[in-house]
Amino acid sequence: MKPIYCCIIPLMFLFLSSCTSDPGKIVSPNGKIALTVQVEDTQESGYGKALFYIDYLAGSQTKRLLSDVVLGVETEQYKFDHLKLMAVSDALPINEDYRMITGKKSHCTNQGTERTFRFENEQQQTIEIVFRVYNDGVAFRYVVETTNPEGDYLTKELTTYPIPEGTNRWMQQYAIDYEGFFPLATNGESKGRRPSPLWGYPALVEPQDSLFVLITEAGIRKGNSASRLYNGDHSDQYQVCSPDEKIAFNKNYTSPWRVLIVGTLADIIESTLVTDVSDPNKVADTSWILPGAAAWIYWGHNHGSRDFQLVKEYIDLAADMGWPYNLIDWEWDVMTNGGTIQDALQYAREKGVKPLLWYNSGTSWIGPGAPGPLDRLNNKENREKEYAQLHEMGVSGIKIDFFAIDGAKMMDYYIDLLEDASKYQLMINFHGATIPRGWQRTYPHLMTVEAVYGAEWYNNLPILTERAAAHNATLPFTRNVIGSMDYTPGTFSDSQHPHITSHGHELALPVVFESALQHMPDRPESYSALPDEVKRFLSGLPTAWDETKLLAGYPGEEVVIARRKGEVWYIGGLNGTNERRTLTFATHFLTDSPKTITLIKDGQEERSFRIEAPTQITNKESIAVDCLPRGGFVAVIR
Repeated sequence: MKPIYCCIIPLMFLFLSSCTSDPGKIVSPNGKIALTVQVEDTQESGYGKALFYIDYLAGSQTKRLLSDVVLGVETEQYKFDHLKLMAVSDALPINEDYRMITGKKSHCTNQGTERTFRFENEQQQTIEIVFRVYNDGVAFRYVVETTNPEGDYLTKELTTYPIPEGTNRWMQQYAIDYEGFFPLATNGESKGRRPSPLWGYPALVEPQDSLFVLITEAGIRKGNSASRLYNGDHSDQYQVCSPDEKIAFNKNYTSPWRVLIVGTLADIIESTLVTDVSDPNKVADTSWILPGAAAWIYWGHNHGSRDFQLVKEYIDLAADMGWPYNLIDWEWDVMTNGGTIQDALQYAREKGVKPLLWYNSGTSWIGPGAPGPLDRLNNKENREKEYAQLHEMGVSGIKIDFFAIDGAKMMDYYIDLLEDASKYQLMINFHGATIPRGWQRTYPHLMTVEAVYGAEWYNNLPILTERAAAHNATLPFTRNVIGSMDYTPGTFSDSQHPHITSHGHELALPVVFESALQHMPDRPESYSALPDEVKRFLSGLPTAWDETKLLAGYPGEEVVIARRKGEVWYIGGLNGTNERRTLTFATHFLTDSPKTITLIKDGQEERSFRIEAPTQITNKESIAVDCLPRGGFVAVIR
């Protein structure tokens, strides 16, 4: 691993009297992104609002992507709203180079430039803001020190992103489970199932034609609250806010990184900036962390894990399909009909299938009717006892569900769950939970996170039926950019509410949607009825990738994504519209030629396939695939 130079070189501050004419400017190593920090003088004393803006070099043109982003924080003791820039550090190089077990890319590299800006307020109290300008975006965070031996409390963050009316944006109204849609809008009005002036991350904005900014955060440590965006005061001003009224800190407070991924849609989708700015891996032995597909009972049978005979059918499905895992979902602690959880685990061992088990986090749905097992993870003593028993029984991982709101205590709980799980070699899947914020780098046994309006909603409400195609064609540009997403993709039959996406569309989802544990949700009889070529495709499909490329697309309309595992490329394409559409992609990403491509696409009807014979291609092809309304395709290139 290459060193992160900013961490080992002492900061050398340039005081403004001896600075160059533009001390507030930072440019990315590739020269495409320039961030400029300035103070808007509102008083003769020179104190004013601290702001920054971002310019992007597109060809020979420089385009403004964000203007007048407000900076500052408030604590119980200090107010950093009117500031004077006192000093700027030398530019320090950032060289990120690390390996990932999960995610869109196994070998992550990125270069950036860091500068630290020291401000003072009118009471001569100081605050530092650390900026990094990478080749694919910007990250910044606040560092506040207190001289009070009793510590202080952060009460407000002033960071505000202006998004002018008329600007295309795809944003989700905030909910604690992040299970909502990202509809295209051109204003900041609150609409939909949960009207509110609060907005969750990530937020995708198109400030210039074909140039985008994705807003999120990363690098949350213990003591940090997660944040969201608030535009209740001015609809075009989105302020960072915490669910906590105040956040305690002792000597200093360091905020999470505020992250802005910048560039084309390909830059957005292929970016690893969320993990780049997060803490390095803390797990020494990672040999037990193995991505893979899992059979999953809940979509077909909501309460199926109570039934030993049904659980056996899904263990058999995993064995027949060659999937390494089977997830036994909620209520396994009251399993009947011929066996208990111990019998199910023994049956899985006999079949060579690794079991995963569901748990209630005990923080949100804990009242009457709450599903179990409950109250086994909430305190360290119980948690470690439970984890030790699971490890002894051969359980490979756990799915933890129903988390409460994203305050600092809840962030600490997530981290406690992860840190203790690594001691007992348990992989983790968070459900009904917060979004990924880079923990998959720090804790590589965090395999996936829900935080998405996924296929399980076919069980609950009829809304997804009509909206799924456009929603599915939006998620690769929004939610799935920031980390693994447990959508549970690929349903060929119906749950309580039908799906009207085509079989080609559904088959593409496990390629288009990245999740290191990919839960396959349909019933055993549905998979057994698929053509042999389709079953072979699903049996051998990887769930963690060496490389990811966006080949074509626009949010809500269409997407074509290529993912490489070893020497093999897997391509998934989705038509997000209600009209027939031809999806086109070039093969320039192939290094050697010729290759062989196998294509599975929509048949004559929605619930059929057309499987084309393998053909040879080079890296100079343009391939067009005709799709049904709400259709799709997959291709394998070897």
